[in-house]
Amino acid sequence: MNNNVYQIGSSELTFDLIEHILNDNVKLELSAEAVQRIQRCRDYLDRKIAESEEPVYGITTGFGSLCNRSISADELETLQENLIKSHACSVGEEVRPVIVKLMMLLKAHALSLGYSGVQVVTVQRIIDFFNNDVLPIVYDRGSLGASGDLAPLANLFLPLIGVGDVYYKGQKRDAMDVLDEFGWEPVKLMSKEGLALLNGTQFMSANGTFAILRARRLCKRADLIGAISLEAFDGRIDPFMDCIQRVRPHQGQIETAATFRHLLEGSELIAQHKQHVQDPYSFRCIPQVHGATKDALRYVSSVLLTEINSVTDNPTIFPDEDKIISGGNFHGQPLAIVYDFLAIAMAELGNISERRVAQLIMGLRGLPEFLVANPGLNSGFMIPQYAAASMVSQNKMYCFAASSDSIVSSNGQEDHVSMGANAATKLHRIMDNLDRIFAIELMNAAQGIEFRRPLKSSPIIEGFLHEYRKEVPFVKEDIVMYKEINKTVEFLNRAKLDNL
Repeated sequence: MNNNVYQIGSSELTFDLIEHILNDNVKLELSAEAVQRIQRCRDYLDRKIAESEEPVYGITTGFGSLCNRSISADELETLQENLIKSHACSVGEEVRPVIVKLMMLLKAHALSLGYSGVQVVTVQRIIDFFNNDVLPIVYDRGSLGASGDLAPLANLFLPLIGVGDVYYKGQKRDAMDVLDEFGWEPVKLMSKEGLALLNGTQFMSANGTFAILRARRLCKRADLIGAISLEAFDGRIDPFMDCIQRVRPHQGQIETAATFRHLLEGSELIAQHKQHVQDPYSFRCIPQVHGATKDALRYVSSVLLTEINSVTDNPTIFPDEDKIISGGNFHGQPLAIVYDFLAIAMAELGNISERRVAQLIMGLRGLPEFLVANPGLNSGFMIPQYAAASMVSQNKMYCFAASSDSIVSSNGQEDHVSMGANAATKLHRIMDNLDRIFAIELMNAAQGIEFRRPLKSSPIIEGFLHEYRKEVPFVKEDIVMYKEINKTVEFLNRAKLDNL
């Protein structure tokens, strides 16, 4: 297998594979099997349209509440092009380029399964855009997450027909100009193709996939920084022992405790005699809290993995069964519910992190108040805790269940929607806050460790802190804190946590 090329349609997608494709600039190509499946379905659809006088939703009829309006044979291509133009209503902030690439990857994969009735050339053009970093401009609001992600997917695929805007080589360009530069003709959509492109959960799924990849890194980060805080607070190892996990064997709890024992192995601080018999919950219950988040992440990942390897457009074409079925596979409810679940689970990591920060600045267990040698003259680490508390509160607001809402659309035809796109996009806001909350905890924990010298923590933690101190210094007297928070965020985003 060529590690620089992935053949779409040759295997199921996994999160590790997707991360490899994104991080290692892997190019895509259609597998021979995918080409065969796509063409076979297209040929069947063409025959069916030619032979049948029965109306077929979205193919020989209008869309949504206009499903009873018949479209003549000579207008079928115009119908699909009009669909994309009229539905391109995403608004708000531009979607991150990595998520745009994910949307194209996931849509190409879904179409390659051979149940959508598209042309091979249409899927190939999506792959051409991906491989050449021609990134359509998509905005983050406008999808109800029910008839698929209609508005953002319409913006995504406008450039296929030579309309809309793209980013290419860092510049915002008219799509047609870029097509001309490559010598690409706009795709002439055939019957059903616009619907195949716009119906589907690829906006929800791409945002969720990116969130899952971030969440996996953030869970590792929470463990490492929590272990440094435990050392700074002179905490006990007892709650992390294997025997206590065995009698309540939740997988995430077991994994978290094992990670902490690994991180703290060889530490003089954790091994020293303790005057106190137990720690506050924010330290003592780390295996239970961090572990529950990991278990939630594991479940959400399983749901999303099923989704990204599914056919989610409508109608769905089954050549073997000689059926074209208008169903509801585009409905985002499975994603909406688990994204709300993930929002709660990830927000809790920030919640408990801020509580550890508060414990570190209270002047307990031999640490100076606000972690400075001369509190009073210096405010020290007083206000970073305020900032963390503010973001924790904001994350609680983002934990409102988007999936509990529904607003009727399409004149009553689409009368229950998932709001899965809103559930997906708010995950990024929670995780952006977690980046900063964890940075604040690391600043406090690293500061607290210095007051425990000459005792040392474990080799893993000391090595990590050594690298951190190259960029963010010990605070002796008050300094401008936001700059140090930002530097800590950047450090953490670059840090390799493969040893966790």
